[in-house]
Amino acid sequence: MARATNSPASRKRHKKVLKYAKGYFGNKSKLFRYAKEAVQHAWQYAYIARRKKKADRRGLWIVRLNAACRAAGISYSRFMEGLKAANIGLDRKVLSDLAIRDEVAFNALVKQAQDALKTKAAKA
Repeated sequence: MARATNSPASRKRHKKVLKYAKGYFGNKSKLFRYAKEAVQHAWQYAYIARRKKKADRRGLWIVRLNAACRAAGISYSRFMEGLKAANIGLDRKVLSDLAIRDEVAFNALVKQAQDALKTKAAKA
């Protein structure tokens, strides 16, 4: 009597991993042992990159806001401080979009931030 190897399930698992590794260079796309390792690394990198993408986007919004603020005659940090003082709770994504698409609305926000800074300084 032959030993049980669970061959159909093993083959299915191997084929699945090799399908994910399609396009990899050399043994990593042909042999299960190396493909499994390559696919696991690829998934780790993808997981990390999904989080890094969020940080990169936030950095881009801040750079755009800084440029728009400087054009309006205020620094980015003072602008954000003024928005906080004026209780305006817009996030950087929305502010960046406003700065690009609607300059009039963005300049109104800059004015509100400057006014809030002046009243904050007067209180102190």
